[in-house]
Amino acid sequence: MITGATGLVGSALVKELQRHGVGMHYLTTSRDKIRQEPGYQGFFWNPARQEIDTSCFEGVTHIVNLAGATIAKRWTSSYKKKVQKSREDSLHTLKTGLLSLKKHSVAYLASASATGIYPSSLTEFYSEEHPEHDAGFLGETVVKWEAAAMEFKALDIPVGIFRIGLVLSRQGGALPEIIRPIELGIGAPLGSGQQWQSWIHLEDLARLLRFALEGQLEGTFNAVAPNPVCNQKLTREVARVLKRPLWLPKVPAWALRLVLGEMAQLVLASQRVSSEKIEMEGFDFNFKNVHQALHDLLG
Repeated sequence: MITGATGLVGSALVKELQRHGVGMHYLTTSRDKIRQEPGYQGFFWNPARQEIDTSCFEGVTHIVNLAGATIAKRWTSSYKKKVQKSREDSLHTLKTGLLSLKKHSVAYLASASATGIYPSSLTEFYSEEHPEHDAGFLGETVVKWEAAAMEFKALDIPVGIFRIGLVLSRQGGALPEIIRPIELGIGAPLGSGQQWQSWIHLEDLARLLRFALEGQLEGTFNAVAPNPVCNQKLTREVARVLKRPLWLPKVPAWALRLVLGEMAQLVLASQRVSSEKIEMEGFDFNFKNVHQALHDLLG
């Protein structure tokens, strides 16, 4: 079963699982999006009200939790609360639904998380065992998100947590926002341009989640490609693949903070994150470097 199945990552995962003949249930907050097809059945839920159609669990052995309000909206105090609450509510609703049943077949939970848990640093190379977390909004959000997922262990359900980096896709996420100014001839690195960005091709992320489901990987894993890049290199690579010039100077950090407010953290924070743990489990990335990934997406 998948929550967030109609989002960017969820849609890619649905296609990946369908290619491998895996049937699935999905949860949606919109009754208009409920479909009943062979191998793909929708069920209604409303995590904000702790409502769930518990028939969604029938025959389900694995749950993938991808639900949560987007962080790419201005971070007002009320919206920050919504971001955190949406993540906790989704997991609590799933847990409450399972507890209401006399019997269920769920044997594994894979829950999305984010590399935003790591403190911003130009020099650190973060593994999953790093003891500190970012002291700001993103770090606090991820800590609460992961804690809610770990509560499933009390139900004797193994839990895998996947800290997702910058997802590269033409369909959504950050890449279209990077492309747009470059195509208009006004692209430029952001801030110092030296901040690390740990990325993953959407196709590899869907494959990684399927790999985790098949192996029921337990514990915390970074879902990032093996070769992080700094913002300046990423911007230049996009321009090179698109065959567009970069002539403007860097966009200063103060200007980004003026326009985006606290949300500027999303583009100014630096997290260089290791993929070694998931690779040691046997996962092989199709897109190991950003040039290769961008050629696939933009070439």
